[in-house]
Amino acid sequence: MNTSGDRLRTLLRECHLSATDFAANRKVTPQHVNNWFKRGIPMARLEEVAELLSVTPRWLRTGEGPKHPNDAVGERTSGQASQAGTGDYPDVEIQVFKEAQDGHNALQEVPGRKIRLPRQVLEEMNIEPEDAICLTMKGNSMAERLQNGSLLGIDRRTTQVIDGEMYALEHGGLLRIRYLYRLPNGGLRLRSHNGHEYPDESFSAEQIHQQSIRVLGWVFWWSTLNQRKTPPVLR
Repeated sequence: MNTSGDRLRTLLRECHLSATDFAANRKVTPQHVNNWFKRGIPMARLEEVAELLSVTPRWLRTGEGPKHPNDAVGERTSGQASQAGTGDYPDVEIQVFKEAQDGHNALQEVPGRKIRLPRQVLEEMNIEPEDAICLTMKGNSMAERLQNGSLLGIDRRTTQVIDGEMYALEHGGLLRIRYLYRLPNGGLRLRSHNGHEYPDESFSAEQIHQQSIRVLGWVFWWSTLNQRKTPPVLR
């Protein structure tokens, strides 16, 4: 990694953030971020990007010195970074879950699999690390926004429905990802991004209770993967 753009690209990959999502967070266009990859991060944006991704501005700009702010504590030289303990590491490890197959529980923990997200990002979004989990998206109900196999960050503390926001649901033991809209008298409307194959569903408060529909949490982050396309046949 020779430039700040190279280091930015690697950091986003480590955080499982797409360039598009990062651009939206920084209120710039995806083309701006692509330009940063190629030409380096503008000096005017360097400190804010470094703070967001929990790295030092100097390391992001030059690749020298301590990478993480906590690595610099007590360090007196500009050479090797100090060895920070596990408790000092600025990222947060989030447990990954998948859809359970027993028909009774929506989620099943994936042993030994965790995703690291910058603590600064969670703090800015007012999400407590212990309330965050990651899920694996299955199916095409949210395509083209969320591809099959994408990882989703879920804030389990935020279950109050805001119209048009994306949530993880448990529906009769199944895991579902949907946009939610409130209906009168405690009802809910579920909407897929892929509305052609998955029409809207509406449930009354009584149906919500009968069918065991429960909001698991708000989707605050996702990493969308491009599907592999079959190469065209050359003739």
